[in-house]
Amino acid sequence: MRKRIAVVMGGTSHEASISLLSGAAVAKALRQAGREAIEVRLTRDAVDEVPRDVDAVFIALHGGYGEGGGIQADLDALRLPYTGPGAAASRLCMDKPAAKAAFRRGGVPTPEGAVVSAEAAAFRPPFDLPVVVKPPRDGSSVGLSKVTEPGQWAEAVRLAAAQDVRGEALVERYVPGRELAVGVLMGKALPVLEIVAPGGWYDWQAKYAEGGSRHIFPDEDALTREAQRLAERAYVATGCRGAVRVDFRLSPEGELFVLEVNTAPGCTARSLLPEAAARAGLPFPELCARLAEAAAYGE
Repeated sequence: MRKRIAVVMGGTSHEASISLLSGAAVAKALRQAGREAIEVRLTRDAVDEVPRDVDAVFIALHGGYGEGGGIQADLDALRLPYTGPGAAASRLCMDKPAAKAAFRRGGVPTPEGAVVSAEAAAFRPPFDLPVVVKPPRDGSSVGLSKVTEPGQWAEAVRLAAAQDVRGEALVERYVPGRELAVGVLMGKALPVLEIVAPGGWYDWQAKYAEGGSRHIFPDEDALTREAQRLAERAYVATGCRGAVRVDFRLSPEGELFVLEVNTAPGCTARSLLPEAAARAGLPFPELCARLAEAAAYGE
């Protein structure tokens, strides 16, 4: 049994404050499960502060270095096992256009999308409105916009491109309907969650603010089973391991579209994956302990 776990949190991304909440919750849960949890707050994109004498590293970093393959590659070099997907899968899932290509190869439906440069703000959108504009290589809804009128286009592109290392934006056809999330734990889908956000728009405020959204478990039926099947397929198509969250849109016509795979799902009190695991009979301390036991290095 892995007893001594370093919980890595904080970091340099704009999601550092949420990461600190996740990390503190994970450390508490691991202690409740009888593990020794060492809280490691990163202040830069490096693993210098991570103890070498631990049995595993629990990655509670969100975005940037923690979610895009950086810390994974550094821990691989140290041969320290860690939670979540490996470096290559993490890089792939953080690169939304590349992930969408992997979805299509794996038979996973995803909204039509196009990458545009910041200069595209001066031109027409590549698709009829409404569209969604987001950073191609970032997470958690920062820089995300829904464009319903031509006058919103330029600012949406500028906002998304400002968050991207290449100064680009990803434009997707907007899929109206419902927001679903399916956690996948060791390749097996957890119960489907529906997110009911104010105005139907699941942005940063809806995700993290108190009372920002409601989470509902729909009754199990053919639709929820299909969402679980597609989530498992997306997990395989992107080469993931450990626990991830697959985000969906469900159209009024009953069509499911995968938006992205989140390789470092939040572990705050309002986070979706722990809720779904608890629904499946896996309390949070047991979930964290199981993830620590499954930690690995390399691909």
